[in-house]
Amino acid sequence: MDVSDDATMRAVVLSGPGPVENLDVRRLPLPEPAPGWVRVRVEAAGLNRSELHTRLGFAEGVTFPRVPGIEATGTVDLDPEGVLAPGQQVVAMMGGMGRTFDGGYAEYTVVPRAQVVPFRSALPWETLGAVPETLQTAYGSVTTGLDLRPGQSLLIRGGTSALGFAVTALAKELGVTVLATTRSPERLAALKDHGVDHPLVDDGAVADQVRALIPAGVDAALELVGTPTLPDTLRAARVHGTVCFTGMLSNQWIVRDFYPIGYLPTGVRLTAYSGDAADLPAEVLQRFLDRMAAGELSLGPVQVYPLERARDAHRDLEEGRRVGKLVLRTR
Repeated sequence: MDVSDDATMRAVVLSGPGPVENLDVRRLPLPEPAPGWVRVRVEAAGLNRSELHTRLGFAEGVTFPRVPGIEATGTVDLDPEGVLAPGQQVVAMMGGMGRTFDGGYAEYTVVPRAQVVPFRSALPWETLGAVPETLQTAYGSVTTGLDLRPGQSLLIRGGTSALGFAVTALAKELGVTVLATTRSPERLAALKDHGVDHPLVDDGAVADQVRALIPAGVDAALELVGTPTLPDTLRAARVHGTVCFTGMLSNQWIVRDFYPIGYLPTGVRLTAYSGDAADLPAEVLQRFLDRMAAGELSLGPVQVYPLERARDAHRDLEEGRRVGKLVLRTR
């Protein structure tokens, strides 16, 4: 067990809602797992919009001070009941991590065993750290949210996000025709390089661009930007097509004065997706990692920051400065 003699660890602590200056690296006591919980030696922790919402004060039920992070990737350090062996590679996510109990922005975290998914891989930790929550959300959006089928067409609103890249990878596995948006023309090449069939610049009227390519509208659309673009995304879908609301890159997620007949195009279905660790089967995670190792799949670019640069990472996340997934390396 790689800890100091005084049994402490480094962790990023959010003192309360507000600016990035409320994030500080501190030394905390090494957490002890209760029965049914597992201590994970964290190697990498992916950043998510959820943690930005927590820092900005949008998340409900959060107590402070708090170690943020709704996911973590590393190895089992201690399972008091011996169910998981020390050294077993695992990911952990959701279920209150980083909100009601301390999360992944730390050298160690303690989580309920039910939120731990084991795997095996020789990929670098920073690559592995980009996977868990992004893959869980992408897989759930594609399967549960959209029920995407081989040969269909899919619009991804917010395609250069980490989640957008992950959904593209899963959709291309199914032989789906993918259209994906970016607000920055200079990022069109990144979408094309990642397998997007039709990269689109989001000028606010994406539906017109979509219907110029597919006059009847797409079979499915994934909304990752939020409520400001949702009406236009709905207009891009065909009759009996499905739009899944999964992301909130805009930090706006409430539709005010919602009048379904006026808001929803006739015959277009609106669904939503949010999930947890139980929604990512271990075999799906393992298959995805194996294909990544073989060079057959990618989650897109990974931007890596040491724990001490958590503030910089949050600035970049909030301002959308970087393409792909942002990851904290704890060691």
